[in-house]
Amino acid sequence: MADSGQRIASRSVVWSRWAPLALAILLATIAVDQAHKFWMLDVYGIEAKGRVEVTPFLDLVFVKNIGVSYSLFNQESAEGQYLLVAFAALASAGLWFWLNWSRGNRLMAVSLGLIIGGAIGNAIDRLRIGGVADFISLHAFGFHWYVFNVADVAIVAGVIGLLYESFRGESH
Repeated sequence: MADSGQRIASRSVVWSRWAPLALAILLATIAVDQAHKFWMLDVYGIEAKGRVEVTPFLDLVFVKNIGVSYSLFNQESAEGQYLLVAFAALASAGLWFWLNWSRGNRLMAVSLGLIIGGAIGNAIDRLRIGGVADFISLHAFGFHWYVFNVADVAIVAGVIGLLYESFRGESH
């Protein structure tokens, strides 16, 4: 029983077995997301081009989202954007602590790295341009999905990974 207590006492909320993998994934996610946004805004100049048809179901367009998912909780002021940045930072810290406090596994580390990296990538946009830069517009048969970015894809992929992991359970 003392061994179990020592293991619990020695757990770290900031660094664990899976922290290096999660950190690599989150840094790669931020780098790819920010490189894509830099290219779209500063090199390609999507703002001046308007809507660019890539395929019959995919367009590139610039949308600055001043809210969260689906433009909920729109925050037009700088203070509002700072509040959303603070929320992203707190959520990211909470997810990081969860990864390092739990026993975790590879899928959890990758999933949380994707979610945290995506959240930080979008928070950087809020500080840089006053909202999240979205570019990818999927549509078919008159239905238009919301416009999204690489960080959003990472967050969704991470959530799917966590959901899969939760259904797999402890038996693996």
